[in-house]
Amino acid sequence: MTRAFEEVFAIPDAFRGIPMPGRTDSWILSDAAAVHRIPRDSPDLAHFRDVYLRHLAHELHAPHPPHLRNGVMPGVRPLLDALSARDDVFLALLTGNYEAAARIKLEHFDLWRYFACGAFGDDAPDRNRLLPRALAAVRACAGHDIAAADAVVVGDTPLDVACAAAGGARSIAVATGSHRVDELRAAGADYVFEDLSDLDAVLAALACQADAR
Repeated sequence: MTRAFEEVFAIPDAFRGIPMPGRTDSWILSDAAAVHRIPRDSPDLAHFRDVYLRHLAHELHAPHPPHLRNGVMPGVRPLLDALSARDDVFLALLTGNYEAAARIKLEHFDLWRYFACGAFGDDAPDRNRLLPRALAAVRACAGHDIAAADAVVVGDTPLDVACAAAGGARSIAVATGSHRVDELRAAGADYVFEDLSDLDAVLAALACQADAR
């Protein structure tokens, strides 16, 4: 995003001091535009996304150190495999990323195929408005109704927890991002894990939530 902003607006390091984790791409861009006094109606803001997507694709295919090449957090793939095999679970993606950016990232790691639909940063700059959109997408995709109380949001920031709470869903928080376990607990997450490597524990948390309802 930094490279794209510099290419479009000739402003280096434009996102310094602007928080990113858990926020939508459009929200992050809007904040950067405000900091650098770029008018909201600037046509270059609309052009930014295409430039960003080009830089993102290039970055993902650039050489990286061995410890960064996998790029998938512990337990993510086994959990998705386990959940996708169940007939009582529907997997959807709720992310602040632009939809095209989410697809580029997840296809690179062969994760996009797990999600039939979802809600993205294109849909609403406010993260808390994405859960109703995700549920509507699931209803259209799955062909049957789903209530917010039957949804569980899995994320790694307090904003993910807040998104779940604002929409009436439950949350599982995982401390593989920039927020520690105690921060995620303080944010009100229903369950918190260091990572998702304990598959049985995560599945039990999901089952416990279903029982609690």
